[in-house]
Amino acid sequence: MRAHDVARWCAGNGWPVHPLAPGRKTPAANCAACREPGHVPQDCSCLPAGRWCHGFRAATTDTARIDDWWGQHPAMGVGVACGPAGLVVLDVDAHSAEVPDRGRLLPGIPIHPRVDLTGLGSGFDTLALLAAYRGQQDPASDATTLRVRTPSGGLHIWYRNTRPGTRYRSSTGSSTKVALAWQVDIRADNGYIVAPTNRTPQGSYVPVGEARTPAPLPEWLAGELTRTGHATTPAPEEVPAATPTPATTKAPDAPLSALRIPAPLYRARRAPRAAQRLLDPLLAEVAACRAVPQGASFSEKLNRAAFTAGGLVAAGHLADTDARDLLARAAQAARPHQPQRNTAIIDSALAAGATRPLHPQGRP
Repeated sequence: MRAHDVARWCAGNGWPVHPLAPGRKTPAANCAACREPGHVPQDCSCLPAGRWCHGFRAATTDTARIDDWWGQHPAMGVGVACGPAGLVVLDVDAHSAEVPDRGRLLPGIPIHPRVDLTGLGSGFDTLALLAAYRGQQDPASDATTLRVRTPSGGLHIWYRNTRPGTRYRSSTGSSTKVALAWQVDIRADNGYIVAPTNRTPQGSYVPVGEARTPAPLPEWLAGELTRTGHATTPAPEEVPAATPTPATTKAPDAPLSALRIPAPLYRARRAPRAAQRLLDPLLAEVAACRAVPQGASFSEKLNRAAFTAGGLVAAGHLADTDARDLLARAAQAARPHQPQRNTAIIDSALAAGATRPLHPQGRP
């Protein structure tokens, strides 16, 4: 199938698309002006003008624009912007890599020494382990949803986010801050996924099974994404980390499917005003750094504010978009000449804070 046809098929499903560099899985290059240091997509004139700069931020379902892009450049690949498409894609890696300590395989879930991990070596294994702990079907074998085999032997498992008001952040499976499982990446907000049938010199992205559309995100996976700090707006439920015991873990020679770990749920009352009162002094410290060009511990103060905000977001007291806006405005007021560094600090600290949900004291 031609890339042009794939792009139109994706757009017909309501998934915004953007061009990938020919034969690669990375976005097509920005124009010269957009490659200049300090250039920020929010102020870019290319996007409203219909150019493909800034990758997934340029994604569209406009068929006229799609026809123009791929009509003139038929060799370009197709990327799908996951956030606007309402997609949550599990990107399971099969790369050879050194297996980390068992404490990092399933973040937040201690794996008892009695659980035999012999042979574990990829994201397929950790995803199966997580599913087994929860007593659920391994998503890699979920024939109800679109699954795409990658040229490297990995798997993209596509799901639809059907939770109103809840969005999920992207992450990498090697992250020590926000990760679902080792070697299992999440493609969601601020991320994109390579469309099915794309070709690279290493091979093609080939659909597996009969399903050609994403199924709704399973409730248990939604709970795991919330537990691991991926939910970026208030979710109705949060899942605390499981703590396996010898009675619930498998014997060394038992199959992974024998694991059964209950996942109790609880609800937390939102307290947006108390959250704002907690965050405001930290934001003020960041903004006050504008009076001291150097030596004001700006990075440390911004990191502390964003870490706190991440905890408030994870606990459901503050919307992710509001947190990012507040932090960006405070950082811009203090250090307007380094927007990219400001964003990097905010993203990293928000992700770290999201692993520790924070409930402020006081009434809502």
